[in-house]
Amino acid sequence: MSKLAIRPYTRGLHDLGDGLYAWLQPDGGWGWSNAGLIVDGEESLLVDTLFDLRLTADMLTAMKGAEPLAASNIGTLVNTHANGDHCNGNELVSGAEIISSEITAEEMRNETPQLMVEYLKAAPDLGEMGEYFVHCFGDFEFEGITQCYPTTTYQHALQRKVGDKAVELIEVGPAHTGGDTLVYVEQDKTVFTGDILFIEGHPLMWNGPVGNWIAACNRMLAMDLETVVPGHGPVTDKKGVTAVRDYLQYISDEARKRFDAGLDLYDAAMDISLTDYSSWGDAERIVANVSSLYSEFSGVNSRAEIADIFALMTRIYNDKRRN
Repeated sequence: MSKLAIRPYTRGLHDLGDGLYAWLQPDGGWGWSNAGLIVDGEESLLVDTLFDLRLTADMLTAMKGAEPLAASNIGTLVNTHANGDHCNGNELVSGAEIISSEITAEEMRNETPQLMVEYLKAAPDLGEMGEYFVHCFGDFEFEGITQCYPTTTYQHALQRKVGDKAVELIEVGPAHTGGDTLVYVEQDKTVFTGDILFIEGHPLMWNGPVGNWIAACNRMLAMDLETVVPGHGPVTDKKGVTAVRDYLQYISDEARKRFDAGLDLYDAAMDISLTDYSSWGDAERIVANVSSLYSEFSGVNSRAEIADIFALMTRIYNDKRRN
């Protein structure tokens, strides 16, 4: 029986072996992201923080319990991308070198915790869309977060050592966001993917192009890999990578047919069959993905505004609940 077959998908710290850990947060939906810790000797590298300070503090406490020396003084923090559920807790990793791609560092300045505070305060006046926004983000505490930005940025690739363990940072964005990073530990056959992978949940294409995302999956499939820690969902292996790649190719092909036929965004999203993905969470994200694909197909930046996307996701989410 494989390690994956016996590893539970439960909240908390999971020992992957040889100084590698995954912090998992079921159910992996909106904001419930994963993180990772790489340790060798007394040195450590943290892959991502969490959506708020309370969640990040819980994670760091557990990591210190497992690795008292290395996790009590984390030397390096990598932010895989700019979404707040992967970087809002940076301030709690004091003294660490914070690394991201150059584009991620730029995007972090435009995605602030204060915006989430303002959106949640406005939610009661937004009707069903406000209720949906609270459903997605109401469990998190955005007040009092001080953003800590990367102190080191890179383009394309960067090598780091954690003790004697080599760690490779690989920029594969724009895909999910503008500057997504994979964190690859070749000697342990393990990769931490950020939101290049959503496992058991629909991926969310804020940026694209889809070809870059598919290429990132193919790049992982060409690696010597046994363990894959996604940005959301349970720990997986190459089967999980293949499932996400095939989903992206399917959605791209189906959206293209409807774009060529002249269907509008909502009708196209509703017309694409998701039967093969009925067990995956957050199916309403299909409209965000089709919006990004339509923009790509048109050759101009025609992507719908975020507020409009949330309005359409609200509509789909409520329609599915009522049916």
